[in-house]
Amino acid sequence: MKIMKRIGIAILVYIGIIVAFESMIGFFQPEAGQVLVITTTDAGGIPNDRVLARLESEGKMYVAANHWPRAWYKQALENPNVRVGFDGQEGDYVAVPVTGAEHDQVQSDNDTGLAFRVVTGFPPRYFLRLESRN
Repeated sequence: MKIMKRIGIAILVYIGIIVAFESMIGFFQPEAGQVLVITTTDAGGIPNDRVLARLESEGKMYVAANHWPRAWYKQALENPNVRVGFDGQEGDYVAVPVTGAEHDQVQSDNDTGLAFRVVTGFPPRYFLRLESRN
C-alpha cells in the first residue's frame, strides 16, 4: 500500500512539472532567434497569434505542434491560410499537414531530444509545412 501511495505522489508531481513547464513556455516564449509568429483564425474569424520555433528541412519551412496545448494547430488545419512573421517580414502562407516520409525527415532534422519530451509529457508531434502565397 505504501508503494502505491509513493507511485501516486510521483505521478502527481510529474504531471505538475508538465503543467508548469507548458504554462511557462506559453508565457515566456522568446521572440528572437529561430522563431516566427503564426496568425491563425478560429471558426468565428478571430485571429490568434502564436510564437513558434521555425524549423527547416530540405530548404522548406515548417512549424511543429510539440506541446499538449495546440489550438493554433487545429485552427491551421481548419483554415490553412495563415499569416507568418519572421525576420521583420510578414507574409501569407498555406499550412500543409506533413505525413509519411516527409514527417520522418523533418523529425530527424529537428529532433527535440529526450529531456524536452520528458518535461512536456511525451505529446505526439505534428508538423505543418508553410508554403508562401506571395
